[in-house]
Amino acid sequence: MTATGPSGDELLRLLGALANPHRLRIVAALRAERAYVSQLARELGISRALLQLHLRKLEAAGLVSAALELSEDGKAMKFYEVQPFLVQLSPDTIAAAAPTLSTPAPGEEGERS
Repeated sequence: MTATGPSGDELLRLLGALANPHRLRIVAALRAERAYVSQLARELGISRALLQLHLRKLEAAGLVSAALELSEDGKAMKFYEVQPFLVQLSPDTIAAAAPTLSTPAPGEEGERS
């Protein structure tokens, strides 16, 4: 993200990551405290496999981060925590981000390299 706001691609990545009810619930759950996958899956009532799929999408967008830690019994546990973010969405934000999209607009194919 730049000082003036996210690029078009960053904005799409952020909005895409948040455009799912499971991912919104994950961010909400991690807002209060970090959690490991099994704990979070139980809390949200979804499978670990589905949770990990959504966590990867949130991590790729920079909305959550992960750290491996060893429990007292020596088991590796992956903890996730939400990263601070603020997305201000307005027509001006979108107008500033649109020209930076890496996907060309219809009729512009071949004009960008």
